[in-house]
Amino acid sequence: RPRGVGASCCLFDAVMLSLCLLPSWCSYSIAQFPTTRSNTLQHLAPTPSYLRRSGVIVALTEQEERVSKAMELTPAEALAESARSRGLALQLDDGTRKSHSMAENTAFVTGFFKGISTRPAFAQLVASLYFVYEAMESAFDKATDPSVKALDYPELRRVPALEDDMAYYFGVDWQSTVRPTAATKEYCDRIRSIAVDEPPLLVAHMYTRYLGDLFGGQMMGGMARSSLKLDDALGTRFYEFDEIPRAKPFIEQWYARLNDLELDAGAKQRIVDEANLVFAFNIKLFDELQGGKRAVLRTMWGLAKGAVVSRVGKIFRRS
Repeated sequence: RPRGVGASCCLFDAVMLSLCLLPSWCSYSIAQFPTTRSNTLQHLAPTPSYLRRSGVIVALTEQEERVSKAMELTPAEALAESARSRGLALQLDDGTRKSHSMAENTAFVTGFFKGISTRPAFAQLVASLYFVYEAMESAFDKATDPSVKALDYPELRRVPALEDDMAYYFGVDWQSTVRPTAATKEYCDRIRSIAVDEPPLLVAHMYTRYLGDLFGGQMMGGMARSSLKLDDALGTRFYEFDEIPRAKPFIEQWYARLNDLELDAGAKQRIVDEANLVFAFNIKLFDELQGGKRAVLRTMWGLAKGAVVSRVGKIFRRS
């Protein structure tokens, strides 16, 4: 594998895996040096691979290492005061983390970058998400199951924002011209099926989609705007939760209510299994997007370069 390919991928692996419908925190660091021998920038500890561009060295770990670390949720003992450390919340976090192979997680990351590599690809992704959320939220509206009703917060609803995004990409007549893709239809059919046959499984769709959106929505929207040069405040409304100013306390509250659901052990395990199925459905959505490897790598490199320039600029402004 060419060094540039692996390095550019792994810069955002840890970031994007937090958005892969797995609510785990992750981070990355960048070591930067000017072309001169100035010591104005502090040397960070070197990592296994490096990517040289325009006199700046970006310190990066190998892609596999980043994937592995990103998938490690904070240990339960470190979350003793958090609802995530017990009950169904812990079971979902732990059950989804352990079931996903490195290949599956890498496919999700690559798929997201494919989605923001071109405007048509991102428009298709937005359309798929619209149909998915329309199916989800219609099911929530009709649901009488107490588990679903307990976790259906109005602040989380995404369909109105997605309708704005659809009009931006497809025009005012989008409802009569845009149709779901095959993978999107399969995903939506699953939602409608369980809404009738086993409504508590809808909790898995809430968990995987809404919490993933909240954990990483702002960053995902920013990446899309930067990569596609979108108009300000247009085309990424989906990623904006105007009624949730602070995501972490809200998510903690959601986890606490999740743990209060009256479900037996079998029902809880079926919810975990459904959450893993949702992960697979989302990879299928990405697989349908247009965009080859060159477009994906070009997008990742552009974002990586922008991150480095921004970081260097902040350092010099402080000096």
